[in-house]
Amino acid sequence: MNNNSASSQNSSPSPIIKITPITAAFLGLALVFILYQFGGAILTLLIFGLDFENADINAVRLLTMAGQILLILLPSLLLSKYIYSDVTSILRVRIPSRKEVIVFIIGLIILIPLLQNYLYIQNFIIEKIAASNTVLKSIKNLIDQLDKLLESTYINLIVAHSFFEGLLIVFVVAVIPALCEEVFFRGYVLSSFGYKLKPFLSAFVTAFFFGIYHFNPYGLIPLVTLGTYFGYAAYMSNSIFVPMSLHFLNNFLAILAFFAFGSQDLISSKISSGSEIISNIISFVFLVVLFSYFVFYINKNYNRFQKKEEKNDLS
Repeated sequence: MNNNSASSQNSSPSPIIKITPITAAFLGLALVFILYQFGGAILTLLIFGLDFENADINAVRLLTMAGQILLILLPSLLLSKYIYSDVTSILRVRIPSRKEVIVFIIGLIILIPLLQNYLYIQNFIIEKIAASNTVLKSIKNLIDQLDKLLESTYINLIVAHSFFEGLLIVFVVAVIPALCEEVFFRGYVLSSFGYKLKPFLSAFVTAFFFGIYHFNPYGLIPLVTLGTYFGYAAYMSNSIFVPMSLHFLNNFLAILAFFAFGSQDLISSKISSGSEIISNIISFVFLVVLFSYFVFYINKNYNRFQKKEEKNDLS
């Protein structure tokens, strides 16, 4: 990652209370987890009761949106304010150039099919291993049940019966998570880890918790990879708006895939057949090489995508 991003991170304000940045990061992770998972569950029970399956789906969508804003975004802003004071620096509030956003979108376009092929390969291997071991097969069956539950919940959330309902789904599933989750993970958490850890490690650790928070057993590695790329984009651009744009685009494409093909997600749990797995492996290797070259190119040439006035400031 480039020196300009690293230097801007190191110059960020230190905590104003007696707490280490690492402790601040874990404090935020624990607080938001408790608030969003347990607080959100209690709020859902209070509003819908035990008959959640028959609740009005638009009411569920509005509650999901409110939960993200009140239980993820608001704590992120409050923690940034009362632990670090300078919210703007901690959250990387900087308007990036159009070229910066576009170049990272190109990387995302490479990364999405790369992760799709990885999932096909991963699930093919898991299926083969589980078939030869009774214990592993039992564990896999439990994971499959959780995966089906998550899939069912997700599908119910994004099924649209009108154009305006589709717009609401895009807002709830793509816009709000991109805003709230990025402010928390690539803003507050990443900046906190960045004080003590190297850029890649802090991006990876943040992405690990990002993946864990989504409770997607088969999609954990792709989610961590995606989150690490978002962290990389945040460091290189020193702008929260770049990972926000990537997060929105990723979720928006998943919604479009469902609308167009009825697939659960761009990152699905589909298992390839034996005849397909070879092509999946070839595609995966090719995309890994292409994505590696992309990252290498960005590391060497990133200043070409920055705003002209910023180049002049650096010279």
